[in-house]
Amino acid sequence: MPAGPDTGPGSGAAPAVFQQVLGLGRGINFGNIFDAPTEGAWGLKADEAYIKLVGEGGFTRSVRLPVRWSNHASADAAARIDPAFFARVEQTVDRLLARGASVLLNIHHYRQFDGDPLDPGEFAVDPAVVDLRFLAMWQQIAERFANRGPALMFEVYNEPHGRLEPLWNDLLSRALRVIRQRNPERVVVVGPTEWNSANALPRLVLPPDRFVALTVHHYEPFEFTHQGAAWVQPVKPLGANCCSTEQQALMLRLLDLAAADAQRRQRPMLVGEFGAYSKAPLAGRVSYLRFMRNAMEARQMPWMYWELASGFGVYDPMAQRMRPDLFEALYGR
Repeated sequence: MPAGPDTGPGSGAAPAVFQQVLGLGRGINFGNIFDAPTEGAWGLKADEAYIKLVGEGGFTRSVRLPVRWSNHASADAAARIDPAFFARVEQTVDRLLARGASVLLNIHHYRQFDGDPLDPGEFAVDPAVVDLRFLAMWQQIAERFANRGPALMFEVYNEPHGRLEPLWNDLLSRALRVIRQRNPERVVVVGPTEWNSANALPRLVLPPDRFVALTVHHYEPFEFTHQGAAWVQPVKPLGANCCSTEQQALMLRLLDLAAADAQRRQRPMLVGEFGAYSKAPLAGRVSYLRFMRNAMEARQMPWMYWELASGFGVYDPMAQRMRPDLFEALYGR
């Protein structure tokens, strides 16, 4: 296994980082809100009703807030973020923090950055400025939120893949240097390529920064968790269930890879996304969620379920209540 700069003596995370990240516990993704091309384009907005579900008196005190900054920034290398959008995200972050929630704020779905086709409603930029825009956006985000307390954490980028495979270690290091100019001890979360797969952790090289934590995403068995999802081509057929002995072995293998990597680097590991789409059988979803929850917690991995109120959602926005079977499997005793 290749050794990166973060594997030498004294190179692990600071004790405060372990305390903060492990303290995230059982969290939730506010997905399909600000990571849509525009807020509301995928059916959800950052409504007060959702914010009141978390924090003091809520079902969780940990929120991952995915944001597609790239579609709200100028097309040049300066990537000037639209003031109204910036204010809207800032307002949401502050409302969550005011409720006593920890918030993990990231850059999400910058399609050209990964070399992916653009989503409807997303604009293209000159390829020469794609990486410069990424760093410029972090410059602005890091400056804007520099005075927030430690309950706000940053995640460098969601699910790097494709074009980023050979570039990621360099770009994350450059982004971290930008962030550290104004946020020298803020917890920053970093994941590997292959869409944050644990399989790619051996290729992830971290700078010797004691305030960096690790993250992976876990959607295996994919044929079960993403059956019927139209954005996956070819569409996975319906009818798959969970969780057979073989499926459990796959799920545990990836978690064990992540746990071993975290131990080697002496850094906390967050499972930043996992979940099963609504077209999967309900009983199978419940089994999957309960198994994953127990397995992650047995390995001291805090987690953020994907997601609150859309296709994977634990909350039913029409009925305005939790989906009881899913909720109990995730957040129950």
